[in-house]
Amino acid sequence: MPSRRADHVADTRGALLGAARSLFASRGYAATGTEDIVSAARVTRGALYHHFRDKADLFTTVMEQCAREMAERLIEQETRRAEAEHQEDTWSLLRTGFQSFLDACADPDFQRIVLIEGPAVLGHSAWDALVEKHGYVLLGEVLSQAVAEGRVDPMPVRPLTRMLGALISEASLYIARSEDQERARADAGAVLDRMLLGLRRQDAG
Repeated sequence: MPSRRADHVADTRGALLGAARSLFASRGYAATGTEDIVSAARVTRGALYHHFRDKADLFTTVMEQCAREMAERLIEQETRRAEAEHQEDTWSLLRTGFQSFLDACADPDFQRIVLIEGPAVLGHSAWDALVEKHGYVLLGEVLSQAVAEGRVDPMPVRPLTRMLGALISEASLYIARSEDQERARADAGAVLDRMLLGLRRQDAG
């Protein structure tokens, strides 16, 4: 069984992540100081630096947490949808999954921390790394299956995965940075789906 010390360490780390996430989402990275974080987490400053190198390291961990949770939530959601609607063809799952991701861009934590603050604080390479870790493998598998089912024209899946990943990334950033996000979501969704239709085999219906 975990020791009491291990539980305390986990609780402290969890408190820091929870407090930092809330503050980064509401204030942004620049306006959030380490003193604000340790005060909200009710831990010492030393505890923060025991678990994280600095504020940037803490932010990186929070960003990763938000991205991982979103990916897991979308997979669970789309799996339930497929079972409820008896969707078996991968092409339909791909189209609805992309639209669900755009809907998820409205999540306050994900939008502010991952889409807006992340690239500004850590550079676009941080966003690319998240897509690489949480998106490309799954997207590549789905595209390979859609090609195998004859729903998508045969083509090299690796570059197709990268290009579609870039497309969905830009769509999500477009929504997050728009003043009228409802309109931006509708427009981006329509454009994205129209472009996906260009991949469909003409004899697939």
